Amino acid sequence: MSNAPLDLYWYLPTHGDGPYLGTDERHRPATFGYLREIAQAADRLGFKGVLLPTGTRCEDAWITAAALIPQTEQLRFLVALRPGSGTPALFARHAATLDRISNGRVLLNVVTGADPADLAGDGNKLNHAERYAQTDEFLTIWRGMLSGEEVNFEGQYLSAKGSDISFPPVQKPYPPLWFGGSSDAGIAIAAKHVDVYLSWGEPVDQLAEKLERVRAAAAREGRNIRFGLRIHLIVRETEEEAWAAADRLISHVTDEVIAEAQNNFVNVSESVGQKRMSALHQGRRDRLVVGPNLWAGLGLVRGGAGTALVGSPDNVAARIREYQAIGIETIIASAYPHLEEAYNVAELLFPKLNLHGEAAPALRGWDVEFGRGVRPRVAASAS
Repeated sequence: MSNAPLDLYWYLPTHGDGPYLGTDERHRPATFGYLREIAQAADRLGFKGVLLPTGTRCEDAWITAAALIPQTEQLRFLVALRPGSGTPALFARHAATLDRISNGRVLLNVVTGADPADLAGDGNKLNHAERYAQTDEFLTIWRGMLSGEEVNFEGQYLSAKGSDISFPPVQKPYPPLWFGGSSDAGIAIAAKHVDVYLSWGEPVDQLAEKLERVRAAAAREGRNIRFGLRIHLIVRETEEEAWAAADRLISHVTDEVIAEAQNNFVNVSESVGQKRMSALHQGRRDRLVVGPNLWAGLGLVRGGAGTALVGSPDNVAARIREYQAIGIETIIASAYPHLEEAYNVAELLFPKLNLHGEAAPALRGWDVEFGRGVRPRVAASAS
């Protein structure tokens, strides 16, 4: 198996969590204590970072990240940034401050937005094309300021006059920008501005075609771009256990809930990526396996990332290596519930991907046999 470098991130469910989708059964609210447990587990287990989503139904990503950064040691925080919800200068100061507080552990995920309810809630009246044009102007100003420039800019939607920041970020020229968008306008933004293009999990051949479009667009801008994959993981010791866990996850989902969700995804949402997700299964329970070990059951009711890699550690690792072969360098993963599943992924999948979390400091240099106590490791004689 390939030893190519791979970063594996986890997800913070700031909207709530639980073992089932499409129901309030055993729902876990997004309390700060619970989010702290997940973040600290991810940090301890060796995940590179965590993604914090955005939306009117989520705890604020920036404040949550600021509260969790002192509670962790190595973990990076991929924080959602919505260009339509604040000025570039304001978010430049936010980003620089958070990067300084975290000593360079901040990444920014640019979310232009496509959910009409979220947009209306934030007072954003721009249409799809206008939002991407605004995002272009926003990132032009934001990148200039954080690069140490005094920015003077006059655009159709935004302006800046002598804008700069007094306290620069730790990361140079600025905390890396991540972005996902499948429309032509989204790909143009990625090519011009961002460091990492992030896509939801599609079949490998389908995703390869999209990544090639992004790669070519970036080359026309004289830039290189890296790629990440946002996907769920359902990993168990055997294939049978993994697929049973997938079935359990949607065991409370009703046909009425599916119909309502799919109508929103297909007819209401303006997201091209969301429509690509829904097209994989067309809301049908009998079309959920959309590729080798690739399951679209989450997308019946969950917006955004709607696919999961399901299977044994060997098979899921093999599928991840196939995504790596088309250019994916980072996996941003999640699974329900996120606390327990962080352990499943780390314990079962990390060894297959040559990823190694840090042992707890108190146990370094010790052999541990569960249920039989702890004993010190004795070094062999050098004679």
